[in-house]
Amino acid sequence: MAQSIHDFHDDPRNAHILVWVNGQLKPRAEATVSVFDSGFVLGDGVWEGLRVVAGHPVFLDEHLDRLFEGAKAIAINIGLDRRALTRAVYDTLAANAMHDGVHLRLMVSRGVKRTPYQDPRVTIGPATVVIIPEHKTAKSETLATGLSLFTVHVRRGYPDVQDPKLNSHSKLNCITACIQATAAGADEALMLDPHGFVATCNSTHFFIVRKGEVWTSTGDYCLGGITRANVLRACREAGIACFEKNFSLTQVYSADEAFTTGTFAGLAPVRMIDGRVIGDGAPGPMVARLQALYRGLVERDVAVRAAEQLA
Repeated sequence: MAQSIHDFHDDPRNAHILVWVNGQLKPRAEATVSVFDSGFVLGDGVWEGLRVVAGHPVFLDEHLDRLFEGAKAIAINIGLDRRALTRAVYDTLAANAMHDGVHLRLMVSRGVKRTPYQDPRVTIGPATVVIIPEHKTAKSETLATGLSLFTVHVRRGYPDVQDPKLNSHSKLNCITACIQATAAGADEALMLDPHGFVATCNSTHFFIVRKGEVWTSTGDYCLGGITRANVLRACREAGIACFEKNFSLTQVYSADEAFTTGTFAGLAPVRMIDGRVIGDGAPGPMVARLQALYRGLVERDVAVRAAEQLA
């Protein structure tokens, strides 16, 4: 049965989590926002997903960079600086006694409106900030067997329509892509750019391996992925040839390996695209090597953050 790379095995501990809502820790059932909130009314906000390893949110600096960049782009005053948000994340983890196998969702909306209308000037009060921590990891069986992708008709658009660099609450084009892929029996959607070149997946970034080289899209039509950037960094540090370039589905179908990247699951192999088996249909040696290199980057980041916490 098709399933998203973001699927996970339910953990009963999640029923009792405390959620950070505007400075207060509230039980899951009581963690609510107003029906007049900009995020609910219009999808007006930005967010980040964070994975926690050894008690520390991985690559937190890069995630906060993207969050504040997005908030500035759509003129949202978060109302908290980086230090305060970092403290809120750690306080939320401590309140829930969370250390490993945890995924955080940090969300910011423009705030409550006095009437449900798009104009930001009808917003009253400060931004809404929410941190949802969950005991959640990618299914090992999905990572072992790999994903099936389907190329959808929904494209990643131009930045003057809706900038794909914005990690906004409004994800309707990605949701529509996901619906089409699911209806086709695939796990995730592969999306093209306006010119017909491969861009990204609906919720992850996409890579192929050809003759020992690692390829991904130019990045012009996809979110500035944290894991994507770290995979490219790992390649360069290890002397693996890697390229951000235009390439077509023809080149995808004949690739030796393919994989997706994302904060939640890291690197996930792809076994099939549009009914074409990729390589021999099993996770390949380059994916395994990059998974190991990526784990090394995670360990380095956690070590730095741990040292900063002790300082």
